[in-house]
Amino acid sequence: MGAFLEKPMTSKHNEHGEGNGLRYGVGSMQGWRCEMEDAYHAKTGLGDSLDDWNYFAVFDGHAGDNVAKHCAANLLQRIITTTEFGNNDITKGIHTGFLQLDESMRAIPELASGLDKSGTTAVCAFISGQHLYIANCGDSRAVLCQNAQPIFTTQDHKPILPGEKERIQNAGGSVMVQRVNGSLAVSRALGDYDYKKVANLGQCEQLVSPEPEIFCRDREPADEFLVLACDGVWDVMSNEELCQFVHNRLEVSDNLVDVANQVIDTCLHKGSRDNMSIIIIAFPGAPPVSEEAQKREEELEQHLRARIEQILGEMSSIEYGALLKELAREDIPDLPPGGGLHAKCSYVSKVFKELHPKLAETCEMGNY
Repeated sequence: MGAFLEKPMTSKHNEHGEGNGLRYGVGSMQGWRCEMEDAYHAKTGLGDSLDDWNYFAVFDGHAGDNVAKHCAANLLQRIITTTEFGNNDITKGIHTGFLQLDESMRAIPELASGLDKSGTTAVCAFISGQHLYIANCGDSRAVLCQNAQPIFTTQDHKPILPGEKERIQNAGGSVMVQRVNGSLAVSRALGDYDYKKVANLGQCEQLVSPEPEIFCRDREPADEFLVLACDGVWDVMSNEELCQFVHNRLEVSDNLVDVANQVIDTCLHKGSRDNMSIIIIAFPGAPPVSEEAQKREEELEQHLRARIEQILGEMSSIEYGALLKELAREDIPDLPPGGGLHAKCSYVSKVFKELHPKLAETCEMGNY
């Protein structure tokens, strides 16, 4: 089967919580990949003098999940125990914590021996009452939304970026097919020690750098939500689409886990073939549930059900894939912005199974 399954693993791992005026929801799904290599960490209240601080992070592993899981378990503590963080130099503390963790993992036996060649991207956020600190290393991404639009986003660290390409070439490497030495698709990551072996160069001058890019913003009343997600999401949804979609879904439901799951289900239907993990952090300025939006959603589902029944009633041979194709040709009002019909495929599948339970298995992603 190679790198992909015959049909996707759609069961989800979820978590939610609230604290310090924030709410968060996590959705994580293996999808088409043979292994689940993502990891995450979410925590409101960091204890002692940091009890009004919050931390969220997503890690997208590759070549195994060992480094991703280790970073999920250890990056927070590594950062907050740095001298710089203790002295309230948060940006330097985050920077030092990333580099210290990357160096310390070299001593893990399976990584030291080279048997395990895994690495991971990382995107994390520290949120206090006044400030938002975001760090990314690789192509997992953070997007901050106001008024259903992205107002801040991290930049993916890809080998083709001029500064990244220059560092790679200075370390004796090359960029081929947009990858480091034709192999690795990201130019910054934790782990990946096969790409960090040039003896006369510093830790951040290697083919692949563990150095995070760090941003600090003042929190604003207009902040609606922050999204942290791996590239399995961003492969098929733009920053604008995701902000519009989440904003719209929050007007229908205040259940952040449900919204996170809708995002990754929509991305699956849009064609994402990767593991997918997302954390949605809602600020006090997040859109409230709207009765008008809920009514539109109810009317949309009523319209879809009626059209599904009509289309299937006219079919000589009942096929789920043919149903989707017919619906895709129609101008259906009030589909979720940023998601379109893909966002309602789960509902279409549910109705199809109710009407034709003997054909339920044909709704599997691998069969259309």
